[in-house]
Amino acid sequence: MAQKGILVTGGAGYIGSHVVKQLGSMGEKLVILDNLSSGFREAILFGEFVEGDTGDTELVSKILQQHDIEAVIHFAAHTIVPESVENPLKYYGNNTCKTRNLLQCCQQAGVSHFIFSSTAAAYGIPKDTICSEDTVTAPINPYGSSKLMSEMMLRDLSAASSLRHVILRYFNVAGSDPESQIGQSTRNATLLIKVAVEVAVGKREKLLVFGDDYPTLDGTGVRDYIHVSDLADAHIQALDYLRKGGGSNLLNCGYGHGYSVREVIDAVNRVNGTPIKIEHHPRRAGDPPALVAAVDKIHRTLNWTPKYDDLDFIVKTSLDWERKLKAEGK
Repeated sequence: MAQKGILVTGGAGYIGSHVVKQLGSMGEKLVILDNLSSGFREAILFGEFVEGDTGDTELVSKILQQHDIEAVIHFAAHTIVPESVENPLKYYGNNTCKTRNLLQCCQQAGVSHFIFSSTAAAYGIPKDTICSEDTVTAPINPYGSSKLMSEMMLRDLSAASSLRHVILRYFNVAGSDPESQIGQSTRNATLLIKVAVEVAVGKREKLLVFGDDYPTLDGTGVRDYIHVSDLADAHIQALDYLRKGGGSNLLNCGYGHGYSVREVIDAVNRVNGTPIKIEHHPRRAGDPPALVAAVDKIHRTLNWTPKYDDLDFIVKTSLDWERKLKAEGK
C-alpha cells in the first residue's frame, strides 16, 4: 500500500521547519505548502515543497488528492501581536478565513487528522498565573481572537464529520535546532530570547524591557519558555495519538514553570560571556504579570516528555543560530 502523505502548511517557518525536520527524519511522506511571506525555502530539509497559499482552495484540494493526504499540520499564520492590533483584518483574513477554506478542502478530501498551531494568547489576561485548558478564553488582541475562532471552527467541524484534531496552545516558543541546521530567522522578531541574542551578536543595539514593577519576584514579567524542538516533538506525538485512534483534544504546550525577563537576560549574559545592553520602559498594555502552562494534560494524553527544559540550553541554541546567521551575513 502506498504511503499516505502529511501536508504541513507554513512548513518553511520557524516552528513548521522544525516539525518538518523531525517528520522527515522519520521517513514520513511530506508536502510543505508555504507562500514564503515570512518563511525561508532553505529551512525545508525534507519533503516536496509547493509555493502557494492556504487560501487557494484549488491548489490545496489538488495537493490533498494527488498526495493522498491523511493528516494536515497547520502552521501558516501571521503571528505578530502589535501588527494584529494595527491591522486586524489582515489577521482575520489570513489566520481565520484561510483556515476556514483549508478545513473545507480537508472535509471534501476526507482528511482524517488535523493538528492546529494555536496560542496561549487565547487566554488573554487570566486571573491565575497557571493556565489550564479549562481556563476561560478571553483574547485581548486580534491575533489571539483569530486563532481562537479557528479553534472553534475546527471543533465544530470535527463534531459534524469524521475529522479528528489536536489543538496545541503554545506558550513562549524559543531556541533553535540543537544541530544548527535550521533556526529562528524571523524578520523583525518580537520574541524576547530572539531579540536578546540579536543584541548579543550586535544585530540590535539594545533590548527594551517593558515593566519592572510587576508583582513577581524581581518585578519583571514571567513566561513559560518551551524549546522549539520539544514543541516539534509534541506535534509528532499528537499525530501518533490521532493515528492510534485518539479523540479530538486541546492541549497546552509549555514546561509548567516560568522564567522572568530578568532571569532570561541573566542567562543570555552567562551564555554570551558579555552583558547585553538593556533599556527599561513602562509596562505595555495587556501584558499579564505571569503566564505559565498547566501541562498535566499533555503529559497524560500524549506521553510527551520534553528533552530541553533548561533555560541556558534554550539560550545557547538561540545564540548559536544567531552567530551562524551573522557569519553568513544574514
